[in-house]
Amino acid sequence: MSRVVLAGALDTKGAEYAYVRDLLVEAGLRPLLVDVGVRGDPQTRPDVTRAEVARAAGRAVGEIAGLPTRGEALAAMAEGVAALLGSLRDTGEVDAAFGMGGSGALSVLAPGFRALPLGVPKMIVTTMASGDTRPHVGASDLLLVPSIVDIAGLNTLSRFVLDRAVAMLGAQLGRPVPSAAGRDGTPMVAASMFGVTTVGVSRACRTLEARGLDVLVFHANGLGGRTLESLAADGWLSGVLDLTTTELADDLAGGVASAGPDRLAAAGRRGIPQVVSTGALDIVNFGAPETVPEPYRERRLYPHNATATLMRTDPREAAALGERLGAKVSAARGPVTLLLPTGGLSALSEPGGAFHWPEADAALERALLDSLAPHVAVERSPAALNTPEFGERAARLLLTLLASTPPVH
Repeated sequence: MSRVVLAGALDTKGAEYAYVRDLLVEAGLRPLLVDVGVRGDPQTRPDVTRAEVARAAGRAVGEIAGLPTRGEALAAMAEGVAALLGSLRDTGEVDAAFGMGGSGALSVLAPGFRALPLGVPKMIVTTMASGDTRPHVGASDLLLVPSIVDIAGLNTLSRFVLDRAVAMLGAQLGRPVPSAAGRDGTPMVAASMFGVTTVGVSRACRTLEARGLDVLVFHANGLGGRTLESLAADGWLSGVLDLTTTELADDLAGGVASAGPDRLAAAGRRGIPQVVSTGALDIVNFGAPETVPEPYRERRLYPHNATATLMRTDPREAAALGERLGAKVSAARGPVTLLLPTGGLSALSEPGGAFHWPEADAALERALLDSLAPHVAVERSPAALNTPEFGERAARLLLTLLASTPPVH
């Protein structure tokens, strides 16, 4: 019987949690009711008290309740929820997690929920299920379900939403969780792609798939890179074809597609074979033209569409990106090959393109090569990155690395 961690503030939402607990029991599941409230008395009896949650965070519940602000108290309880879920995960005692509430509930529950492994059902019914949910969901498969009405009492509509949310959770528990081996034991490899690198990366993916690999493609828009890093860190991947490293440019220059400073780190730490390139490092991403920061408005800009404006990296930025990329691939513990295009980093920087700037490309390559460790293999391709020829060569390099490297566990 599946164990569902049912966590929430029982001092304000005790009746709602009691209702969901009963639904889970009726569905043949085992709820573990966890109280994360810190102010009033719980309205229904928990299986795990708030005092136990506080102890998991290394604090006393009275100490947390006495913190100066509600935000500090919520942050402390969030640490406790994450620690509790981590312990249950390590002992195999959590099959799913469920919560509900508004922004406070999300701040307490989401960090612990999203740390659960991919495939473990995790759901929060919330008034905050629209707008920018990235701070809560991150790169996880946490599902936010719109509550329609506030979680403030039981009524026809709230029961309707909760009934169906529990049904969705039960349906997920009835499905097998995917394994890191992929379909039928097929090794999984990740590839990074952007619109301006699609031709080359698509050809590489077809070549890898023809050799029996399960290829996961990630859009290099910030979230895609974070998800790739998360899967690599969790041991899902056998190889990485990181041809589109453009998220480094956004991280450097403040664009909207940054994947954070840890991009291109996880695969290297785990020793996963990688083929890496400089795809779209000529580009920094912004939104509509009016969102481009004032210091950049006289730069070389390209209107990709009504909501996306691209900025060309200049030679100074290109050199800085070369140093960053060189340091990242040099830190890899496993085999890595750097494949450099000589005909353009993206569809825009090929000869005749809006971002063609040979001096910037040369500054990138010079700084990159100067910062490489001796163990990093380097190959130059006469083709532009966004071409079938480049993609084919990149795929064959990764196949060679995979064939000569024991599987990483």
